[in-house]
Amino acid sequence: MKHVIIYTDGACKGNPDGPGGYGVVLLYRDKNNQVYRKEISGGFANTTNNRMEIMAAIVGLEALKEPCKVTLFSDSQYLVNAIEKKWVKRWQMNGWMRDAKKGIKAKNIDLWKRLLDAMKEHEVTFKWVRGHAGDPENERCDTLATEAANQSDLPLDSREDN
Repeated sequence: MKHVIIYTDGACKGNPDGPGGYGVVLLYRDKNNQVYRKEISGGFANTTNNRMEIMAAIVGLEALKEPCKVTLFSDSQYLVNAIEKKWVKRWQMNGWMRDAKKGIKAKNIDLWKRLLDAMKEHEVTFKWVRGHAGDPENERCDTLATEAANQSDLPLDSREDN
């Protein structure tokens, strides 16, 4: 199974409900030590930073053409903790309620479902990296996300109101 490293970042100007973007860097080293790199970015109008953080992870995983072992780096503790601490699985088991006793519904359910689906074929480990701390790939993702958020005529984020 190929091992792919994915770095992701999301950005939103005027969070929440501003224009936002995501940036993704995929890295793969083959048997001959040849490094392959792919960068992906995009954006949406009327979105949130958290949605763009999740979208970056989705886009990175959906770009893979075969089952892979993946180490995914993100500076979003929301994203990393939701997966690694199994918050999303708990929300899913509780009918997408963050706190069923208090009637608090989870947010971004549409993207969490899509992310879980994108993870199915792969062995994915999420790791947190401190943002704006000099990690070159994290910085590149931040640049890609910011540039995407600054584009004109971004499509509307078709998010569910949740």
